[in-house]
Amino acid sequence: MSETPRYRRIAVLDIGKTNAKVVVLDAATGAEIAVAKIANTVLKDGPYPHYDVEALWSFTLDAFQRFARQPGFDAISITTHGASAALLGPDGKLAMPVLDYEHEYPQDIRDAYTALRPSFEETYSPRQSMGLNVGAQLHYQKTAFPAEFARVATILTYPQYWAARLTGVAANEVTSLGCHTDLWNPKRGEYSSLVDTLGIRNLMAPIRSAFDALGPVLPEIAAGIGLPADIPVYCGIHDSNASLLPHLVTREAPFAVVSTGTWVINFGVGGDLDRLDPSRDALANVDAYGRAVPSSRFMGGREFEILSAEIGNIPLGHVKAALGETISKGVMLLPNVASGSGPFPGREKRWLNADDAGAAERYAAMCLYLGLMSEACLGLIGAVGPVIVEGPFALNETYLEILATLTGRDVVALPGSTGTSQGASLLTGIMPAPGSERRFPPAVITGLKDYRRAWHAAME
Repeated sequence: MSETPRYRRIAVLDIGKTNAKVVVLDAATGAEIAVAKIANTVLKDGPYPHYDVEALWSFTLDAFQRFARQPGFDAISITTHGASAALLGPDGKLAMPVLDYEHEYPQDIRDAYTALRPSFEETYSPRQSMGLNVGAQLHYQKTAFPAEFARVATILTYPQYWAARLTGVAANEVTSLGCHTDLWNPKRGEYSSLVDTLGIRNLMAPIRSAFDALGPVLPEIAAGIGLPADIPVYCGIHDSNASLLPHLVTREAPFAVVSTGTWVINFGVGGDLDRLDPSRDALANVDAYGRAVPSSRFMGGREFEILSAEIGNIPLGHVKAALGETISKGVMLLPNVASGSGPFPGREKRWLNADDAGAAERYAAMCLYLGLMSEACLGLIGAVGPVIVEGPFALNETYLEILATLTGRDVVALPGSTGTSQGASLLTGIMPAPGSERRFPPAVITGLKDYRRAWHAAME
């Protein structure tokens, strides 16, 4: 990491796909000492669905203003979801709205993009649905809205858009460029051929390290929200890579990280790129140091939300009590609850033997489903060593016990808030604070091996 002063408190702007927050972290303990949250709204007006960036900006400034008074902070870092880019005009303002990556394009545009995108061997980025490849977004915007795209002077990765609004300094950064954009060659550490195919190389902002302080908050913004003039803003990082960063700093490879939020992103640190299967949502991410990391994913957090709304909240004791009955009855949920990604593409959600199942049994089956999906994802990236689970799923003991038993490896749960804010704070040069963790060794769950075999057979 870069040599920087030791900060006492760090404000992090953390924009996830579902929610955004501003958090103030104590640098010594890693504790969240102040937090404000807002829903990340998608607007349906304009040329296409897009994020309400002005609402996010107002929320951010308001939170910074309140937190500048109490508890105070002396640096700002940023993390956001991937699969987004900001297109700026010559005036530095958005030339086009920031496209929602869940928007699907007309078939002719999708087909044209599929024909021109680079091979997986070049980018380690699989072809994704909707706008999950940023290259597909840029192709769509350029093709469907040529007049508007002609005004674009600068293209920024999404965390760096917010850094630019705060500092006036435009930059791109490799963790966002390297998360299935099709725009990055991770083995060579440079832009892929797609950048020239799309004719956008001259529009791409300079690449800066996630650890770089881009500059102080612009004077007019600092004055408006009551900040000292010298508060530095760090370049920022893709959210899943923010979750990975503390482990890169403190753990010896090999190990796996299961970072849970809207997406469940799995990292096989010390794994092998050569076994990745792009048809099953396996890919390479790029870490904060520019290194390719075998990765896989499914939309597990979104699936948990959908299923929880259907089933209801069930007390942990009831779920654990129902697990054995769920396994013995073969009550199963098959992929996919959220379509368009994951290790079993092209499949539709299906319940088996669930007609007479109670809510606790269905909830247990959901935990089994999430465990089996996670195990499949870890297998795709050749993950070895302990499995670190962080984010909301680190609070789900049933899921953690199932995953440990399925993989035959220790699962280490890091409960509390997602690791994204804590990871982003490390960009300022502080060291990770020791955190509480719970270890779940492989256990004996009667019938689980047969249940796993039947679950996979049901998909065949």
